[in-house]
Amino acid sequence: MTQTPPSQRLSPKPFNAAPKGLWRATPLAIFPPILGLFGIGLAWRSASLHLGAPSWIGELWLGAVCLLYLFAGIALKAKVIRRPSALLDDAKILPGRAGLSAMTASMFLLAATLVPYWTLGANIVLFSGLFAHAIGAIIIIRALILGPAEQRRVTPVWHLSFVGFIIAPVAAVPLGWVGLSAMIYATTLPIAIAIWLISALQFLRAGVPAPLRPLLAIHMAPVSLFGIVSVLLGYYAVGFAFGWIGLTGLLVCLIGARYLTKGGFSPMWGAFTFPMAAFANMMFMVSLILPMPFRYIGGIELVLATLAVAYIAYRIIQMWMKGTLSKLTNASTV
Repeated sequence: MTQTPPSQRLSPKPFNAAPKGLWRATPLAIFPPILGLFGIGLAWRSASLHLGAPSWIGELWLGAVCLLYLFAGIALKAKVIRRPSALLDDAKILPGRAGLSAMTASMFLLAATLVPYWTLGANIVLFSGLFAHAIGAIIIIRALILGPAEQRRVTPVWHLSFVGFIIAPVAAVPLGWVGLSAMIYATTLPIAIAIWLISALQFLRAGVPAPLRPLLAIHMAPVSLFGIVSVLLGYYAVGFAFGWIGLTGLLVCLIGARYLTKGGFSPMWGAFTFPMAAFANMMFMVSLILPMPFRYIGGIELVLATLAVAYIAYRIIQMWMKGTLSKLTNASTV
């Protein structure tokens, strides 16, 4: 009876092993689709109130996203523990800056997820998120100052980095932090307007390369968020106006869909996810002022956005598991 050689008995690589370096090169680009998934879950929670959708859809979805977010956070922590400066390196590149801001902004939606279940935990996560997002903004400002001049060009990602605080009132108002929410609203609205205006001028002068066009969708996210927060704070006329601006923006995006996606699928498509989710949430919120047509537009868009966001998130997570996402986004490796 022949014996199997030791070299064959002990495989040097376990079956279906994760790609080498998966935990050493965790890309921040995994977080934009997670932010979008959180938004979809909260939109389904709203749909259960406004359209009578089964409440378990949103809660089950949010539970799964919480686990995914925690897993991604642990994976990134494993990388940063090995070399803390890796976070500074990732902030030097556009996908890294977008991912860093999406990671900290997701804490606001995690807090909103916890509100019905654990008030203390929601408060802890909310204020941890405000601190983390501020630190992230400082890291990004440092990278922009120290980097080449061309990187200081205003991009839609600036909305995530510097206006992203406006997501916090989604959790803060239900928790009773109305004054704080009003201050965030008043501080971030002028910044958002400045970014919109500068971006429009830049677009008219030079346009946007095809690979970066999905980022243009991020401009829609603050429109929806200011609409949501306006209604939460009782600024109904302003919220109503943002609702119509959002509808107009959606039509423009649909007409220009071919332009936005001309570069083909890439990790940049993660930029589509949160704006789609935020729009559905705004439609349900503005429907408190005028049910028609906002409520049913929100319901239709939510169904379509759920399919689109799930598909994009699946593709990007698949890239991460295969080890290609970090290479495509030039993420640092430790």
